[in-house]
Amino acid sequence: MNTQLSWLDGVVLVGYFIGITAMGLWVARRVKTSGGYFLGDRKLKWWIMVGQSFGTGTHAEQPVAQAGAVFDKGFATIWYQWKNMLITPFYWLMAPWYRRSERTTIGEMVEDRYGRRLALAYTVFAIAYFVFNQGAMLKGAGKVIAVATGGELISANGVVLAMTLAFLVYSFFGGLVASAYTDFVQSFLIIALSFLLIPLGLMRVGGFEGMRETLPPDFFRVYSEVSQLDAFTIAMLAVNGLVGICAQPHTLSMNATGETERAGRIGQTYGSMVKRFCTIGWALTGLIVAAMVIQEGHTLPEREAAFGFACRELLAPGLVGLMIACVLAANMSTCSNFMVNTGALFTRNLYREYVNPDANDRRLLLMGRVSGLLLTLLGVVFALMVEHVLDAFLFTETIAALMGIMFLGGILWKRANRWGAWAATFISFGVYYALNYLMTCKSGGDAFTTLSQAWSHAVSSWGTDAFGSFLGSGDVKLVYKWMPGPFGWAMVAGFGALIVVSLITRPESSERMAAFFERMRHSSDEDALNPDGTRALAADRGEDLLLLDLPGWFTRERWARFGSRYREDLIGFALGWLTVAGLIFTAWALMQIGT
Repeated sequence: MNTQLSWLDGVVLVGYFIGITAMGLWVARRVKTSGGYFLGDRKLKWWIMVGQSFGTGTHAEQPVAQAGAVFDKGFATIWYQWKNMLITPFYWLMAPWYRRSERTTIGEMVEDRYGRRLALAYTVFAIAYFVFNQGAMLKGAGKVIAVATGGELISANGVVLAMTLAFLVYSFFGGLVASAYTDFVQSFLIIALSFLLIPLGLMRVGGFEGMRETLPPDFFRVYSEVSQLDAFTIAMLAVNGLVGICAQPHTLSMNATGETERAGRIGQTYGSMVKRFCTIGWALTGLIVAAMVIQEGHTLPEREAAFGFACRELLAPGLVGLMIACVLAANMSTCSNFMVNTGALFTRNLYREYVNPDANDRRLLLMGRVSGLLLTLLGVVFALMVEHVLDAFLFTETIAALMGIMFLGGILWKRANRWGAWAATFISFGVYYALNYLMTCKSGGDAFTTLSQAWSHAVSSWGTDAFGSFLGSGDVKLVYKWMPGPFGWAMVAGFGALIVVSLITRPESSERMAAFFERMRHSSDEDALNPDGTRALAADRGEDLLLLDLPGWFTRERWARFGSRYREDLIGFALGWLTVAGLIFTAWALMQIGT
């Protein structure tokens, strides 16, 4: 096992750091305004948008977790990462919401829809989301690199500090523009990360034939309940992804920074599709390691050591340095985008709103840079302290989904109001934690594996002395293991509360709602102006939005000129599903090799 970094590895790493930092600073020259810093003046090309979406959405811990899951349970665990596969076509339908809002942050969209107090609550959540995720991602990459190099040459904390310094420099000066362009370049390194180990590994284990002779048949199925992912769990993960991504605070920059609405649609949808494709490579790496361990008599301390094991065993000098650069790229691209978005949230939703409403653009630009820098450093402090990162990511994705009920509901239903939004948020969080706590309660010392088991026991012991002791046996935690049952009921309770409370309380201002939804009915493209300078109706360009105000489908107006009004949505949505089918077929076809 080679744990020494060669001079060639050092040259690759130094070249990567210098090159990506220099590129970011070169692009940063064009940033002169806060609009340019936070949103790139909404002029990014579609191909840059694809790279930005792919780079920001892909983190170093994802290939590690996926390879480890396949190593342990087989290829069908690909659905841990493919949980959002079935919702990706919906990105095409949702992308224009953010550009048509004409806002810089989702916090501002929440204020337009529900008022200042909910916007403040969302902003606090969003900043915490960014800080927490940046720290966890930095530490995750540090751990991967430390393991891949033998655990002695490079410390995890040393990696954290080195990569932070690099992306802070170009992000501080270049903002979203530097982040987007470096994301595009680093996306090629992430693709290399996904497939670099496969040809070397296949030669080592005797190809697919050798793997099939070594591993159980269940390891080669695209879907199998042996992976502990049944259809209900996959469905709940998909709901988690769909509702959560609406409210994740960086979603606006992923969709609204393109030069056209279509650029945002293509970027968010197909940047995500590229990630789904790379997931196949991560899963194949897990199969290869599973075969290597059996064939060569190795043992791993834990399943998530599989990816680092493959790096140590398979990579030659120079390629180790390239792999480390790929891991760095996967996280630096995300952290850079998060830094800019953190600064935008603090500046637009806190500083300008509550501290200095009259601040000029130069002051906003400075505050965006400084606040993004300081809050990112807070994330670094967290990274130096945290030990376990997997639960951290799952936790933030889930709370984003619980926060997303009010956001998605506010787009789909005009009658939703702030009281319903508050109720949805509190009740969904309450139900989620209550049911998760219930599942940790013990009967005779044994914990429950399903929510129905825990609920049945609670009901049967109600009114007896055993009920009190049962209810007191649970574990109070901030981060529970994600389970489909508690999450599903939290979604039902949250959306139910949004609907019921909104109907029995006072509606939002009709003038404000009219302004909010009127923007959604007009194209935001610069070439879509009427002769009098007003924005063209999206319906006249075939760009009306299918998901806007779903109850409106009960009116005759929404069905008029259906094909022509919704042409962009219908064609793009269909192509998205064809791409999904192609990716699933590709994975299935690969699993047939060697049969």
